[in-house]
Amino acid sequence: MTQLLIVDDEAHVVDRFSTTIDWKAVGVEQVFKAYSGLEALALLRQFSIDIVITDIKMPGMTGLQLIAEVRRLWPKTKCILLSGYSDFNYAKEAILYQTEDYLLKPVKEEDLLTAVKRVLVKLELEWEEVISNQKLTYTFKENLPLLRANLLLELLQGRRWETDVLHNKMKMLELSDHEWQSCSLMVVRLDELFLQYDLQDLSWKEYAISNMVEELFGGRYAIWYAKDALDYLVFAMTAKREAAEENDTVWFERMAAALQTAVGTYLKGRISVMVCHDGRFPNDLATLYSRSIGAFRKRIGSERELFMRLEDDLSEKGIESLKSLYEPPALIHLLEAARWDDIVEKLRLIFDDMEDIQSGSQEHLLEIYFTIASAYSYIAHKNGRHLSELLGDEYEKMTEGLPFRSVNQLREWSLRTLHRIREDMDQETKDSRTTLIREIQAFIEQNVQQDVSLQAVADHVHLHPVYVSKVYKLETGENLSDYVQLVRMNKAEYLLKHSVDKIYEIAASLGYQRPHSFNHAFKKKFGMTPQEYRDRFS
Repeated sequence: MTQLLIVDDEAHVVDRFSTTIDWKAVGVEQVFKAYSGLEALALLRQFSIDIVITDIKMPGMTGLQLIAEVRRLWPKTKCILLSGYSDFNYAKEAILYQTEDYLLKPVKEEDLLTAVKRVLVKLELEWEEVISNQKLTYTFKENLPLLRANLLLELLQGRRWETDVLHNKMKMLELSDHEWQSCSLMVVRLDELFLQYDLQDLSWKEYAISNMVEELFGGRYAIWYAKDALDYLVFAMTAKREAAEENDTVWFERMAAALQTAVGTYLKGRISVMVCHDGRFPNDLATLYSRSIGAFRKRIGSERELFMRLEDDLSEKGIESLKSLYEPPALIHLLEAARWDDIVEKLRLIFDDMEDIQSGSQEHLLEIYFTIASAYSYIAHKNGRHLSELLGDEYEKMTEGLPFRSVNQLREWSLRTLHRIREDMDQETKDSRTTLIREIQAFIEQNVQQDVSLQAVADHVHLHPVYVSKVYKLETGENLSDYVQLVRMNKAEYLLKHSVDKIYEIAASLGYQRPHSFNHAFKKKFGMTPQEYRDRFS
């Protein structure tokens, strides 16, 4: 959506160009007006303006000074100069500030349109270059390690992907050269000495360790690496086709031990290592990772430079955990983002997992209930509502303890309550925007003979001008400036019929600094000049 700003201390020039030219026909969605360089700067700080058309000679800040600021602060914004002075020095300065065009007054509308079209083409070409395949490919390659690590972290945290979607993601990240049907996991914790390094040195050491892993395991395994939120280095590996028969547990663990030795010898640091083998990819990845971190906590603790196989953790399995309840994205985050379809899918996964669990069902039922109820309470309170207002009689059941004894009862309650929360939030948004539009329109109608600029309207409703402009367009289908113009013309029509004020006085009272601009706008609306209208209807 291209946005354009017209700047001139001669208001009739600004008003004429902003209202008489069909800007939308050439791809300009929004036109802003400013009558001084300082006013223009204020608008530039608030809105993402693509093209500035400015006069050169203005009191206070000149057009050239304005362009200098634009070049310094918003180098992507294009500038066109207007001037009644053909002095070559102005042209030289315009070239210096990389002005797109230099037009002498009086400027014809077709000449201005031609200049703007030329700038629009240039903007399009520049953005096409930014998003060109060549540049995107280079940037993508440059960030490939980070993108790979992010995807692995999502899988480790339990993010579920459709098989085809995950395959395509891995293919895009150049990870599909090997069949990731099974995988081994090695988790490395940096221990003593490493903790003494600053962030830059530590990053270098971590990179060195990843290279060591590649050197030791790379002949037989494809390696996928990430650093997790606990600062552990996690290496997912799958056997290469050509070396599949050579891989065995003894060799793998020997290489892991060799890694410990190499890190101690050449990096002068200590690491603890946890290894686990032969998980299904990607199904078992999150489970292996979770169990590895748990084993670090329970079996290794604060001890340094230890080596352990996950199978060595012989503690009883105990009650199963509800992974889907805590897998990202969390229910509370989905509610904050109002991603309703994703919330329904999240609940489906939670209750499907619940039905698959064979033991501890009552405790899991309680766990699910508390998690969902707390998320619902949180979003209701964040929206300034009591959950009791949304639930009515059902809220009393919540205060009495666990109101549900079966999965089906809890599922039905969860979906029913979610529906009520969604309806309430949708209605609140609609009511809030309807009230806002009414308040904006009332302010314009009551103050049309005063300051009804976008900034004045935004100040009145205590919101940012960009938000006001976008919400008004979204709700009404028209620009705020269109409504201001409509109210002005309606007021002008009334005053021409019912007052004895002179036309230039009516123009001034409606914010037109030049009668010519008022005449032009009025004729565009009613098909006749103000004087002709008065003669016919008064």
